[in-house]
Amino acid sequence: MKKHLSVSEIAARIQGRIEGNPDAVITGLAGIREAGEGDLAFVANMRYVNAAATTKATAVIVAEDWNRPCSSTLIRVKNPDKAYAEAALWFAPAPVSLPPGIHPSAVVAPEAQIGSDVRVGPHCVIEPGAEIGNHCVIYAGCYIGHGVQIGDDSKLYPHVTIREYCRIGKRAIIHNGTVIGSDGFGYVQEGAVRKKIPQIGIVVIGDDVEIGANVTIDRARFGQTRIGNGVKMDNLIQVAHNVTIGENCVIVAQTGISGSTTIGARTILAGQVGVVGHLEIGSDVIVGAQAGVSKDIPAGLYVTGSPAIPHDKFTKSHAHVM
Repeated sequence: MKKHLSVSEIAARIQGRIEGNPDAVITGLAGIREAGEGDLAFVANMRYVNAAATTKATAVIVAEDWNRPCSSTLIRVKNPDKAYAEAALWFAPAPVSLPPGIHPSAVVAPEAQIGSDVRVGPHCVIEPGAEIGNHCVIYAGCYIGHGVQIGDDSKLYPHVTIREYCRIGKRAIIHNGTVIGSDGFGYVQEGAVRKKIPQIGIVVIGDDVEIGANVTIDRARFGQTRIGNGVKMDNLIQVAHNVTIGENCVIVAQTGISGSTTIGARTILAGQVGVVGHLEIGSDVIVGAQAGVSKDIPAGLYVTGSPAIPHDKFTKSHAHVM
């Protein structure tokens, strides 16, 4: 059923201030360029301010200090991005959920420990010694290896693989096709032949971590590959053995992190960043897109380029080249 909310109802829920018609009716959401009559849009990035002048949206969520042209009703808020995300939940269809219990086609070892209100989809495999916390949801085709531990309220989307003895914290969200605990890339050369080094460590993932689709996080050669609390990882990321990622980091798509590198808290690696092994990247660092990190980076720096250097130096060097 299509939802109808007045601008005043929306503003009250997101603690916004209205400029325009409080009785206008919102029936859906759309981007600022595509929006039409009945739509709610938002502007959080100044790149789209010109589109606000011509938008056909009924209402637009903007920042409190907005001072650009817009003929739509405005809802001024502290954080337009956050406010629009909240509004989107009211208009979104009901989330898809698995029915309670374990699907008959799932294979669950008798020795596995399954918490209360756990939902397991078709064709999942849960091996002996695995421990699944309360209220977890495991969608179709997932593999949970021997001795794996998964914390309460975690969600695994289809075809996630968690290899033996790895540990996942509470409230994890792991998207389709991700593999956690595959062997690290370790070989020793004997003459012309490379022989595999056993990878006997595990992966430990903290609480409130979200991992995108088709991410690979390798188990440690020994010890642990560690992902801290609150880390958010995009799709198609490779994390090699014995890497440590600090709390609340953001790792963007197609980034590759080589073995035994340590990354501090709250650091951001933008898309397609490459990091060589055995480095230390400090806390609160920003590494720009497609940067190649070949040396340690102290805390708080913003670096770009390949090899990555402080951004101000990179822009000056690039200006001379151009």
